Amino acid sequence: MFTTAWTASPQLPSEGFTPNWSREGFWRQSLRQVVRLSAGGGRVRIRLSHAYGTSAVRIAGASLGRAAAGAAVAPGSLTRLTFGGAASAEIPARGQLVSDPAELAVAAGESVTVTLHFDAATGPATFHAQAFTTAYRGEGDLLTDADGTGFTATTESWYFLSAVDTDAGRADGVALFGDSITDGFGSTPGTDRRWSDTLAARTGRPVLNAGIGGNLLLNDSAWYGEKGVHRFGRDVLDHSGVDTAVVLLGLNDIGFSETDDQPTYKPAPVLEAAELIAGHRALLRRARHLRVIGATLLPLGGSDHWGERAARTSHALNAWIRGSGEYDTVVDLHRALADPDNPDRLHPAYDFGDHLHPNDAGYAVMAEAVSTVL
Repeated sequence: MFTTAWTASPQLPSEGFTPNWSREGFWRQSLRQVVRLSAGGGRVRIRLSHAYGTSAVRIAGASLGRAAAGAAVAPGSLTRLTFGGAASAEIPARGQLVSDPAELAVAAGESVTVTLHFDAATGPATFHAQAFTTAYRGEGDLLTDADGTGFTATTESWYFLSAVDTDAGRADGVALFGDSITDGFGSTPGTDRRWSDTLAARTGRPVLNAGIGGNLLLNDSAWYGEKGVHRFGRDVLDHSGVDTAVVLLGLNDIGFSETDDQPTYKPAPVLEAAELIAGHRALLRRARHLRVIGATLLPLGGSDHWGERAARTSHALNAWIRGSGEYDTVVDLHRALADPDNPDRLHPAYDFGDHLHPNDAGYAVMAEAVSTVL
């Protein structure tokens, strides 16, 4: 039985949020991506998504290995991947491609490299904008480049790779569903200190990060992904071994209409708490077979998302999450991270600096709070 051990939610190719290679795509190049697994096993398979592609993408070859420093692969761990027994394959337009399982012993918390070679132009690439870890590109076929010296360009996004599964046989996975706070914005890049990473380490359970920076519950965005009520099935329900979801979403629906600093999402609709509550209920209807934990929105006072209307709406939504009884259980992240002297603001010790996103210490507090209700 395969268990999803790592995920990245697919996004439409775009450059409005962070510099990346999604619009230019790849041609006669190799791409090496490093991901940290939250479940171990003896066999590994990958899933490649081209959810936003209008034509098929040819994968000329792929390889897998245990990660070493930078783009290097641990000695003796590099193995070729196959697809239906073949070395090459195509990701269909608006579809996905799953590799055959490869023999590779991995432990929970260990990082692996996935290398893809493209010998034909891919066109714009379905991707995940904010990885907060480095991926690598080089010219030509570098599938067996173990020391990584051929990879001369770097990015902090993931491309095509949407999931890694292991034969852990686990059915107690936890999917975290949210926006940039779930994605890990504000954590130290390259250190795997998102709250998903910390939660996996604390609990020993597979933890999947289904966050997208800027994501909204009720509206699509060219830069910030499909709305949460639409992508929940693909990014949570379609993964293997998940029995619990944690929902932390709605902050951008409330806050984008308050700020003048979001040219990539203007004009933002003005939403009331009742509309957001209806969106949360739509997620709950779709997740009937899962245990679903509702997380209160974090304090946002002093941020560019804050204003009188945002205060009123966020307070009302949090009150519903706490008191409605519609979630199986609740984790009150607002109270866990609030400044005791000003509960509408993040505690200074947990503030990344924008009064909206936690830092490493704040993400650790979030993981600890969630671990107590799992």
